[in-house]
Amino acid sequence: MPLKVVLVDDEEIIVEGLKKVVPWSRYGCEVVAVASDGESGARAIRAHQPDILFTDIKMPNGDGLAMLAGLRSEFPEMSVVVLTGYSDFSYAQQAIRLGVSRFLLKPSKMDEIEEALESIVTKLGVREEEKIEENAPQSANSFVVRCALNYMEEHFSEKLSLAEVAERCYVSQWHLSKLLNKHAGQNFYDILNGIRIKAAKGLLFDPTLKISDICDMVGYTDTAHFSRVFKKLEGMSANEYRNTMCKEK
Repeated sequence: MPLKVVLVDDEEIIVEGLKKVVPWSRYGCEVVAVASDGESGARAIRAHQPDILFTDIKMPNGDGLAMLAGLRSEFPEMSVVVLTGYSDFSYAQQAIRLGVSRFLLKPSKMDEIEEALESIVTKLGVREEEKIEENAPQSANSFVVRCALNYMEEHFSEKLSLAEVAERCYVSQWHLSKLLNKHAGQNFYDILNGIRIKAAKGLLFDPTLKISDICDMVGYTDTAHFSRVFKKLEGMSANEYRNTMCKEK
């Protein structure tokens, strides 16, 4: 059974060129899907679960490193070749820490691409990447968790869902939920509530703001629900917090 390959690049000419010109069958490989951006690439990878991914990580409308971390976290056995025109050394270093097998700069010569492919196929056959496979997912997992927490900190005042955050981090909802529980010790909504209540506590120091105003400002549409969450986390109501903690300041 041939090794499955997915190609992701926003330049169609490159994707089609790789698909047609590289002698995939010579290396026991088959291109099973192509995609033009991180989101469609992630969908293709979940659908086909490839052995090898060739991808650019500097594409419009997306964070290439976040995409890479998400895919490496969710699919740690997948070998990744980055083929990009972005030559920043620190960017390459981060990509390699996330477990990239090869980092090739465009335009790459055919012998460079074939050498990378041959090396990966050989290693997949004899499982010589055990050390990398142990370390890379941890780095990728941490990157995904930071990506999710940062996005939640920046967008907590909006109507936020696990699905939206997972999509922004290029992982499935199930995988993100598992990572948050493991690395943060809380589920998605407990983390989000904590962020929102922390922001609300700061806003309570402004006497011109009504409780209902603060409720809206931190992302709650139901004042009663906001009040329940606040009391659960702080041991007192928002009004009590304002009348005691805020006056003490």
